[in-house]
Amino acid sequence: MQIKHITSRLGIDALLARLTPQQRQKLGEVVRFGIVGVLATLLQYAIYTVLLLWCSPSLSMTVGYILSFIFNFIASTRFTFKVETNARHGAGFALSHVVNYLLQMATLNFFLWIGVSKTLAPIPMFCICVPVNFVLVRFFLKK
Repeated sequence: MQIKHITSRLGIDALLARLTPQQRQKLGEVVRFGIVGVLATLLQYAIYTVLLLWCSPSLSMTVGYILSFIFNFIASTRFTFKVETNARHGAGFALSHVVNYLLQMATLNFFLWIGVSKTLAPIPMFCICVPVNFVLVRFFLKK
């Protein structure tokens, strides 16, 4: 079944036709951010769970975060927001991720402290941090 046929049957074509070009662009950013975000989050979580076999949760999350950060920067600039990869965008992206990293470490350790298992604690952490990260990254890459 073709994508066009599916979107037509779901009424998505009609919805998209009513959007302004700016609204379509923002919707596209949100969808692309979702795709990149899911991939980066899965990468980070996979690295975290593997490293938990040998390292502390904080170290495991840090290594996963760094590797996910590299993927996320490249994908966010080229695919999500379609902006030039340059030092200014890199600095803004890095700053937003410093804030996000600190928020992730605080929420991860909070969920561990209240008794959530090491393997499950990142899930509520991601639910809090991913939306905050979208706002921060969009602000720094689109300004």
